[in-house]
Amino acid sequence: MKKQGWMGGLVVVLACVLTAQVAGQELGAFRPPAVPLATVDPYMSVWSFSDTLYDSWPQHWTGTVQAMAGMIRVDGRAYRFMGPATVCAEAARQTGLEVYPTQTIYTFAAGPVELKVNFTTPMLPDELGLMASPVTYVRFAVRSMDNKTHNVSLYFDATGEWVVDKPEQKVTWRRMPQAVAGFEFVQMGSAQQPILEKSGDNLRIDWGHLYVGRQQLTGDRSVVGFADDCREAFVASGNIPEKDDTDMPRAANQRWPVIASVMTLPSVGEATVERIIVLSYDDFYSAEFMQQKLRPWWFKVYGSFRAMLEHALHEYPVIFKRCDAFDKELLTDARALGGEAYARLIALGYRHTLASGKIVVSPDGSAPWFMHKECFSNGCMTTVDVSYPACPFFALFSPALLNGMAAPVFEYAMTDDWTFEFAPHDIGTYPKGNGQAYGRDRRTNTLRLEGQMPVEECGNMILMTAAAARADGDMTLVKNYRGLLRQWAEYLKEKGLDPENQLCTDDFTGHLAHNTNLSLKAINALGAYGMLCEMLGDAGEAASYRQAAKQMAAQWETMAADGDHYRLTFDKPQTWSMKYNLVWDDLLGLGLFKPEVAQKEVAYYLKIQNAYGLPLDNRADFTKSDWLVWCATMAESKADFEKLIMPLYRFVNESPDRMPFSDWYFTSTAKVRGFRARPVIGGIFIRFLDDEKLWKKWVARADKP
Repeated sequence: MKKQGWMGGLVVVLACVLTAQVAGQELGAFRPPAVPLATVDPYMSVWSFSDTLYDSWPQHWTGTVQAMAGMIRVDGRAYRFMGPATVCAEAARQTGLEVYPTQTIYTFAAGPVELKVNFTTPMLPDELGLMASPVTYVRFAVRSMDNKTHNVSLYFDATGEWVVDKPEQKVTWRRMPQAVAGFEFVQMGSAQQPILEKSGDNLRIDWGHLYVGRQQLTGDRSVVGFADDCREAFVASGNIPEKDDTDMPRAANQRWPVIASVMTLPSVGEATVERIIVLSYDDFYSAEFMQQKLRPWWFKVYGSFRAMLEHALHEYPVIFKRCDAFDKELLTDARALGGEAYARLIALGYRHTLASGKIVVSPDGSAPWFMHKECFSNGCMTTVDVSYPACPFFALFSPALLNGMAAPVFEYAMTDDWTFEFAPHDIGTYPKGNGQAYGRDRRTNTLRLEGQMPVEECGNMILMTAAAARADGDMTLVKNYRGLLRQWAEYLKEKGLDPENQLCTDDFTGHLAHNTNLSLKAINALGAYGMLCEMLGDAGEAASYRQAAKQMAAQWETMAADGDHYRLTFDKPQTWSMKYNLVWDDLLGLGLFKPEVAQKEVAYYLKIQNAYGLPLDNRADFTKSDWLVWCATMAESKADFEKLIMPLYRFVNESPDRMPFSDWYFTSTAKVRGFRARPVIGGIFIRFLDDEKLWKKWVARADKP
C-alpha cells in the first residue's frame, strides 16, 4: 500500500459514505443544496451553490458572489476546478464530493492527473481558541494516474468582494511585512473601514482584512493584480504578473482586484504532492453589546492576529489529523444513532451551525459569548427562540457556549430598556446588541407588548439553561441569574398551561391562542426549573415547581386529547401539530408525561408525513427542519427515527433551491419557503442528547475556558 497524504487517510477511512444503505436502499452520492467552503462566522461564510465547484462562483451565504478561482496546469494545458468558464474554458472533471463536519473534499481529473481540494475549517470543540479562529485551510493534493510524471502548477485567487458589502466600495491591499510560520501573506480590506457601523440582515462585512497565505517554497509566489490579467497569464504561461498593482484604492468591481497565488509542483508521479493556501479574516471587533465593542474570542486566547495565525500554521499537521479523527468519530456515532442519512445531515450541519454566529469576549472579559445571527429572517441578534432550537449542538459540544448564548439575554433583561416581566426575544440587530429589535416601535423607540413572545421566551431561557447545567453540572449561570429564572418560572406557572393569544417561535404562522405545543414548553420549563433548584440543593423549591409541572402535565393530556393524537389548540378538535417541545421531558429526565403521549404522537406522525417530511401542523404543508428532528427523537426505535429522518434527507438532497441548509420548506415539493444558513440547524444534533453515554462522552471533551 502506498503512503497516503493528509487527505488520503480520511477518504479511505470514510469511503463507506458513498455506498451506504438505508433500509436496504443505496443512498448514492450526496448532493447538498450548498457546500461549505470557507465557513467561519456570518461574515466569513463562503459556499458553493452548484453541483460542481466549476459551475458557478463561490458565494456568501446570502447569495452574493465572493469569488475564488482555481486552476491546475498539467504539461502546459490549463483546467479550471473552481469558478465558471470565464476563468478558463476547459474544466477539470469533478469525480467526487465528500462533506464531513470540519472538511469538504472535492476530487477532479485533470487529464492524466488527479487533484483533491480540501477546504478545512478546524472547528474542534476540545480547543475553543482554535474553534473560534477565523481560519480555513485550502489543501491541494496532486498525483499522476497514468504511471508517468507530469509538470504541474496550481493557481488560486480570491477577489476584493470578500471585504466589501457592495462591489462598488473601494479596497486597498498590502503585503504582510514578515512571513508567519513559513507562510507569506497578502491582505486586502475596504478603504473606508467602517467598523461595526452597519447592522441588518442581507449584509456582508466591509471592515477588517482578508489574508491569503501560501507556503514559502521555491518557484511559488503571490501577487495583487487584476483578475483577467492574472488568470489569463496563468492559462497562457503558468505565470502571473511579477509586481503588485499599486493603483489603489479602487472599487472591488473595477477590473476585480485579486490576491493571486501560483504554486509550482515538482515532477508529479504516483506519490502525492501537496500544497496549502490559508484564508483568514481579522475583523478587529466582532460585535457590540449595549454600546460596548467586543473582541473576537481568539484575540483573548492568542493576544494578536499574528499569534493566532502562528498557532494555526505551526500546528497544522496535527490539526489535520485531529480533524480527521473528529469527523470519523462524530459520523460513526451519528450512523449508530440514526443511520447514514442522519450522518450526512450531521456532516452538513456542523460548520453551518458555528458559522451562523461569532464567539466573542464577554464585556467583563471573563467568558466566551456566542452571538448568533437570525439569517434571512430579520437579522436579529442572539434571538432567544433561535438559540433554543440551536441549543442541542452547544449542549453536546460546548456547554460554555450554550451559557454564552444565554448570558447576553440575562444581562440585557436587567437593563432599563427591558421593562417586561417575561424574557426578551433578542438583544438587537446583528452585529449590534444594543437593545431588542423585534416588536420595537421605531417612531417612539419603545417595545410594544403585542409584538412579544412571553411564554415562548420564558420557556426557552429556562430550558436552555437547564440543558447546559445537565450537560456539565456547572451552576454558575443559574446562581448568577436565579432571580430572573424564578421570575420567568412564576410567569409560566400563571400563564403557561393555556397560553393566551400570542406569538410563539413559529411566528410566521401568526398569533395562536390555546397553543398545545407552547403549553408543553411551559410545563417542561417549570419542571426544568425544579430540576435546577434541586441541583442547587433547594429541595423545597424543587418539589414545589416539580409538583406544579406534574399537575399541569396531567391536565394537558386531558385537554389536548383528540383520539389517536393531540390537538393543535385545546379548543379545536380534529387538528394536529408537531409537539416538538415534548422532547425535553425525556432528555432532562423530568418524568412529567406518560411515555404513551410521545408514542401516540410519533405513530400519528408516521401516518401523515409527506414525501419530504412531516408538516408543522394542519394549516399548511411546510415544515421546520429542526423541529422535525426533535419529533423524530421522540421515537422509541431507531427504525422509526429513520423513517421520519429520510424525508428530510431527501429534501436536502433534492431541493431545487440552492442555498445553505434551510429550516423552512414545503414537504410536498422540497421548495424552500424561507430562511437559510440559520443557527437553528444545530437542532438536528438533538438525537445525541437522547443517548446519555454519547452526551457525556462529547461533553467531557469540550474545552472549558
